[in-house]
Amino acid sequence: MTTADIAAMPVAEKLKLLEALWDSLCATSDRDIASPPWHAEVLEARLQRLAAGTEPTSSWREAKDRIRT
Repeated sequence: MTTADIAAMPVAEKLKLLEALWDSLCATSDRDIASPPWHAEVLEARLQRLAAGTEPTSSWREAKDRIRT
C-alpha cells in the first residue's frame, strides 16, 4: 500500500486502517519504543494551558464528529 493509495481512501477506511495499525502496535511485545522528548514538552505545555483554563477543549462526541467529517 502506498501513500497515494491511502490518500485515495475514504475517511472511514482511513480510520479503520489507523485503528488496525494501533491495535498491531499495542499487540507488539517490543515495549522499548520511547516517545521523542518533544512529545513530553508538548504534553506539559498543554497541561499547563488546561490548568490555566486557556487550552480549548471539546467533548468526545464533538471530537469524533470533527474526525469523521
